[in-house]
Amino acid sequence: MMRVPIQPSLLRWARERAGLEPKDLARRFPRLAAWERGEQCPTLRQIEKFAQAVHVPVGYLFLPDPPDEALPVPDLCTLVDLPMAQPSLELLDTLYLCQQRQDWFREYAQWHGLLQVPFVGTAKREDNPVRVAAAMRETLGFSICEQQQLPTWTDTLRQFADKAEKAGVLVMASSIVGNNPHRKLDVAEFRGFALVDVISSKQRCVFLISLV
Repeated sequence: MMRVPIQPSLLRWARERAGLEPKDLARRFPRLAAWERGEQCPTLRQIEKFAQAVHVPVGYLFLPDPPDEALPVPDLCTLVDLPMAQPSLELLDTLYLCQQRQDWFREYAQWHGLLQVPFVGTAKREDNPVRVAAAMRETLGFSICEQQQLPTWTDTLRQFADKAEKAGVLVMASSIVGNNPHRKLDVAEFRGFALVDVISSKQRCVFLISLV
């Protein structure tokens, strides 16, 4: 049985990244402690199963050192305006999934010659938030009066998503990571985020917003 040398620090990093203790994985990987001490190397099949268990790309485990995973967006929609110390694995994986979909749509937009979304970049950080919100409502065609007439917040969210997509925004809404019902997203951590990608060669734009 061929074993593969893996840096013990990467195994510990992957486990801790998933918020797991050695005892949480002991049943599936009884030799994990020995792997993390560098006393024994896992097989390739064991590495693949371990990567799946801790939700990490298997290629990460072959790096010389643990990667520095910075939050790939500058801001998030949250319940409280506090800095995030450490993003959860669920948040990171959701961001990565949305970026993959964004990459796909970029190629789609280039292939089909889609035009630039005109409102991207029209607001500045120092602008009055009330005026920016009013401009957003006008762009979407979704007035406060219309919002108040909708019977429930779910109807309001559904209408918002529909109008945003008609304005050229890709909208994704989910309460779980991908299709995994066992990996729920925590609304106390974040409520949504936006990804913007201006394709400089032909000034097209991919604008994506995710709502939890």
